[in-house]
Amino acid sequence: MLEKHRLLMLLRYANTGGYSEDMIPTVGFNMRKVTKGNVTIKLWDLGGQPRFRSMWERYCRAVSVIVYVVDAADHENLPVSKGELHDLLSKPSLNGIPVLVVGNKIDKPEALSQQDLTEQMGLKSLANREVCCFMVSCKNSTNIDTVVDWLVKYSKSKN
Repeated sequence: MLEKHRLLMLLRYANTGGYSEDMIPTVGFNMRKVTKGNVTIKLWDLGGQPRFRSMWERYCRAVSVIVYVVDAADHENLPVSKGELHDLLSKPSLNGIPVLVVGNKIDKPEALSQQDLTEQMGLKSLANREVCCFMVSCKNSTNIDTVVDWLVKYSKSKN
């Protein structure tokens, strides 16, 4: 959720096939429905700026999965991102909700590997919920279909 392009960017790309370098971060909250095949996913795109973080819990309470997107090439902000994720997931109202962590910007040479991102975000310490991690590049459209397919498959298995 700290990542500028967040999942909305991933799904926007999946729907339109387009990427734009000048996309701006979400300010506030946006909702969008994305349909792939016979599955419609209702997506809340929550702004990652500090003033919005206190509201994340209320939007995550009744969701099927929490998707948390981080910039895999921004080593300096990973500790903050980790702290925000772990703080969010410590809320009793979110117990058991699966988490999909998406590391974006793998096209950059300084991007972490999936293993390193998993370690630095402390994903193995998250208990009592399913945790999955995918690495993507919105810019190069790498693994975006994998993320969308996982969400569609996950959505079908829950219904």
